Amino acid sequence: MWTTRLVPATILLLQFVYVVNSGRDFYDILGVSRDAKVKDIKRAYRKLAMKYHPDKNPDNPSAEEKFRDISDAYEVLTDESKRQTYDQHGEEGLKDNMNHDASDVFSSFFGGGGFGGFRFGFGGDDMSREKEIPRGGDVVVDLEVTLEELYVGEFLEVARYKPVVKPASGKRKCNCRTEMKTIQLGPGSFQMSPQQVCEQCQNVKLVNEEKMLEVEIEPGMMDGQEYPFVAEGEPHIDGEAGDLRFKIIQMRHSVFERKGDDLYTNITISLMDALNGFVMYLTHLDGHKVKIEREKITWPGARVRKKGEGMPNYENNNVLGTLVITFDVNFPQGTLSEEEKKAVTQVLKQTTKQTAYNGL
Repeated sequence: MWTTRLVPATILLLQFVYVVNSGRDFYDILGVSRDAKVKDIKRAYRKLAMKYHPDKNPDNPSAEEKFRDISDAYEVLTDESKRQTYDQHGEEGLKDNMNHDASDVFSSFFGGGGFGGFRFGFGGDDMSREKEIPRGGDVVVDLEVTLEELYVGEFLEVARYKPVVKPASGKRKCNCRTEMKTIQLGPGSFQMSPQQVCEQCQNVKLVNEEKMLEVEIEPGMMDGQEYPFVAEGEPHIDGEAGDLRFKIIQMRHSVFERKGDDLYTNITISLMDALNGFVMYLTHLDGHKVKIEREKITWPGARVRKKGEGMPNYENNNVLGTLVITFDVNFPQGTLSEEEKKAVTQVLKQTTKQTAYNGL
């Protein structure tokens, strides 16, 4: 019995050792757990890819290798079939079933090979050549996002109907330019005159195609912040397409108001709770409960500040703002009897006093 129980555990251990020894540990490369969800893998890849892109680290010779490892890990772990094969047999089990082109992986994720308004390449004077290439117009699209999505982070799929250049029958004039031509008018007489020169190219047409773009809403993103997709804007028949930028529009929330990294809300309580104290739980944006307890009298306009219960900071998600709660008191309707008035006066022990002041 002892032997039969040991064998399965031994097999599992040998399988684990085999996976580790069969190539790179993609989970470790991205810094995620083995049961990480796809959205967590994508979030980890985005941050690492932006950090280790070779064009951003020209003086770091190891950046390109690190970038390639990150891209390979992303390609495998976001593909259900490849991930299952990798979990069972390691990198060796994938063999040639991988892209091996980090720039293509980066291009498909960020939309055209760049991010943040920059265009990256792998060698050559790309930036200088870009200035000479005509470009289509940039497109800015408003993207409405809930406060919940800005709190926890989310991946949103957006359908983009984009005109795409397709071959068409016939030829067309392209690269038209004006050149100065010298014409001999007679012996010893010449004249220079401008002349338009056009090359003949394959004719093209613009056809609308649907493409799904994945926009990552990172925790702490601000209203008005832009998320770019390079070369997904308006096309140019003789050049490059412009860029597409999604502008984050924070939707109005029924409970919370955001100001920077802080959240504000109002809570209405009864007069009895205002006088006796109370305990309640407020449902936060990710579903967790915030305990609110008052043992003393709560007056209309009283505020409670809960540190660490605000929005996550965009630059450092481990830092959260403050939740500021303002209380309103719901007074009972109707009138009190003479006996009730006397009872209230005895309980409150307040003298009658009215004061006028400028409260603005």
